[in-house]
Amino acid sequence: MQKTLAESVIHFSLDRPRTIIWAVIAATLLLTTLATLPSLWPQQFPALQHLKIDTDPENMLSESEPARVFHNQAKKEFSLHDMVVVGIVNEEHPNGVFNTASLTRIFELTEFARQLNWPDSQNPNQWEGVIEVDMIAPSMVDNIEQGGLGAVNFSWLMAQPPTSEEEAIAVRDRAARIPFLNDTLVSGDGKAIALYLPLTSKHISYEVRKALLAYVADWKGSGDQVFITGLPVAEDTFGVEMFVQMAVSAPLAMLVIFCLLWWFFRNLVLIISPMILAVVCSLSTMALLVISGNTVHIMSSMIPIFIMPIAVLDSVHILSEFFDRYPQIKDRRRTIEQVMKHLFKPMLFTTLTTIAGFASLALTPIPPVQVFGIFIAIGVFLAWLWTIIFIPAFIMLIPEHKLANFGHACGDIEDSTPMSRSLHKVGTWTYHHSRKIITGTFALVLIAAWGISLIQINDNPIKWFTASHPIRVADKVLNEHFGGTYMAYLQFEQAPNNASVETYVQSLKQRLQVRKTQSANSGFLLTDKVFDQVISKIDAESPIAESKNKLLSRLILMAQTALDAVPDDEYDTWDELLLFLDEERQRDELFKQPEVLNYLDKLQQHLLENDIVGKSNSVVDVVKTVHRELFLGADEAFRIPDSANAVAQTLITYQNSHRPQDLWHFVTPDYRKAVLWLQLTSGDNQDMETVINSVETFVANNPPPHALEPHWFGLTYINTVWQDKMVSGMLEAFAGSFLIVLLMMVVLFRSLLWGILAMIPLTVTVGLIYGIIGLTGKHYDMPVAVLSSLSLGLAVDYAIHFLARAREARKNYASWRETIPEMFGEPARAITRNAIILGAGFLPLLAAPLIPYKTVGVFIAAIIICAGIASLLILPATIRILEKRLFRYQPK
Repeated sequence: MQKTLAESVIHFSLDRPRTIIWAVIAATLLLTTLATLPSLWPQQFPALQHLKIDTDPENMLSESEPARVFHNQAKKEFSLHDMVVVGIVNEEHPNGVFNTASLTRIFELTEFARQLNWPDSQNPNQWEGVIEVDMIAPSMVDNIEQGGLGAVNFSWLMAQPPTSEEEAIAVRDRAARIPFLNDTLVSGDGKAIALYLPLTSKHISYEVRKALLAYVADWKGSGDQVFITGLPVAEDTFGVEMFVQMAVSAPLAMLVIFCLLWWFFRNLVLIISPMILAVVCSLSTMALLVISGNTVHIMSSMIPIFIMPIAVLDSVHILSEFFDRYPQIKDRRRTIEQVMKHLFKPMLFTTLTTIAGFASLALTPIPPVQVFGIFIAIGVFLAWLWTIIFIPAFIMLIPEHKLANFGHACGDIEDSTPMSRSLHKVGTWTYHHSRKIITGTFALVLIAAWGISLIQINDNPIKWFTASHPIRVADKVLNEHFGGTYMAYLQFEQAPNNASVETYVQSLKQRLQVRKTQSANSGFLLTDKVFDQVISKIDAESPIAESKNKLLSRLILMAQTALDAVPDDEYDTWDELLLFLDEERQRDELFKQPEVLNYLDKLQQHLLENDIVGKSNSVVDVVKTVHRELFLGADEAFRIPDSANAVAQTLITYQNSHRPQDLWHFVTPDYRKAVLWLQLTSGDNQDMETVINSVETFVANNPPPHALEPHWFGLTYINTVWQDKMVSGMLEAFAGSFLIVLLMMVVLFRSLLWGILAMIPLTVTVGLIYGIIGLTGKHYDMPVAVLSSLSLGLAVDYAIHFLARAREARKNYASWRETIPEMFGEPARAITRNAIILGAGFLPLLAAPLIPYKTVGVFIAAIIICAGIASLLILPATIRILEKRLFRYQPK
């Protein structure tokens, strides 16, 4: 009889076990060597790809993503940088940190932070670190005070540490009068100061934090507590700690799996094989990732945790059936041949369904998720290939005498263990209570549907740490004291104006007529003679002017020429005309216009009504502050001036400060774009979206005086964008892969009804897991989204094994009732052992200090256990009800 391809592969493994073992070892060593050589000897192996690590969630979006392109463009245009927030809090001193000792330490800490620079790892000739010129600290920002009517004094807020308590309190009081500093630099309760350290690149934030913590290590006992947080710090620190956690959690999980394997099979030599296989598959997959030039991102760092249970899954099925069959056959080769004959097809299809689930992630719009899905799919294929050749080969190398006591030693296999007896009772119970099981399943599905409707999509990189983590604690403390540590930016710019020169000329003439009337009332008469001359000039120049700016330039030149030549009695009227034309020129400098600035001011006040926005800063605050001090610091002068020229005067005055460049963080030099800095007390996506909706509502209800276009950017906003894309992408990928798996089930069982039946445990498992997420209030975040793909592969695995064996077993019996004892023998034991080993094996991840690892541990366990229970209860109950339709073509 001609052998099938599967039989040929299995026999090759059994005939040449040492060749197979060495081939697997050699392939693994080759891949890991190719992946590590460039890192160890980069100069000797320049052609090989180097290991690249990237923990920046911003890279969840492709480089061409419009939101990301605008984010980077706007940051560059306004010279904005990602910042580390350093908070110093003193709860012991009556004046908080505003005492001589604390402010001296803060001054020295600032001086230390200014020097935090290192050679760029990519370009040793350049430096990266803290951008000194843009630091926000008491000794590096201006105090703005009146210097007499029409004059403003600029001096360093704290040029040197104070020498008396009065001077220390004066620092607080002066800062509190400056909107930009109040609740940003100094806390409203006077207990804390925050330093803002802009970075050349956010990937060095971990090193900056580490250096700062080392510097303040001897502050203990001083009463001053130092807290360091910010999204860049959280993201970079997570990147460092996730590799540490991978090195701890994955081996710990495998240790538990190993112990459970030993508990079930009691043969140390044999159970080493699935452990070797899990490690080999994980190493090989990660090596292929590195060799192919892909970056190890937050997502891809979790590949080993996903590969390990999948790699062990098929091995446990093989060992379980080998465990049950070997005592009867007493020949390892014949036993493994029978085992592989029964399991080859189910294992192939479970592998294909798992590959389909993860490969579908390549269709999502998130590049790291695409890489994650593709390489998990590759790892799953390697796990299947090496399982079917490595496990049989490994078993053949075990001497027969070492298997003497392996398996069920007694003759009554079915009742030899508590598990066997319990499963036998479960099988009988499913037959007699099938309708109750189906009814209970429908009830659970309805509850799950309700839970799914309650799911809230949300994520926040700060919350990737446990509540006791220093970064999480710092986040909580500083957001209680200050306006917020999460930065979001809202840019406004003038909408494109495609109006023709002719249209502009008509409006220009109208405004000129209005000005003529106003000037007459003010005593500076714009005479009919001058008015007519200007109108004639406009009519002459407008047909040949290429733009309104060129037209204005010619009119201004005319007015300046006339002003130099006219007699004294006409000087004032030409001067009035020149002032009018200058204001016309400034009309394009939109963010000098009082009505526009008042609109932004109104928007800022509106946003502060929302608890999420703790503080906002803009060019409005600069103008109002300088205007107040120009009028002797009078509170009633804290407002926007009435004319564009007066606004311009405040801005010119501000540029005499020590930090004139700060103005360009709020507005572009042409005054056509402006940005609002929003300090949020929360980095949750939900809260960012609430703020976005608040702005949209305000703009809809309060149309701006000019055509302004709002655009968001900043890390807090970018996180919202990629999270939304991930959720929609995951849902589409899951729906697509679900249909693919259903089609595969129909092909496998050559029946639409059997195909649908195989999908029931998967559907129930996914529904229950995500229903529980909604009912418990757990947010749908990055790890939860990715786990949907894992649930697809694992939940259908047990159903395939159960139904494939059920169809084979039913051929030997007249009814399903007679088939149940066999099905709840070895097949049910294999599923139960598998669920227990893998489910419990990944619970050690709960001890991880990183929330994504805890989430993965809980949900892998939940998925596996739910899938196992659903397969052993729902499937036999459904078969009992649909027995006649399912087995209509089988012999009675």
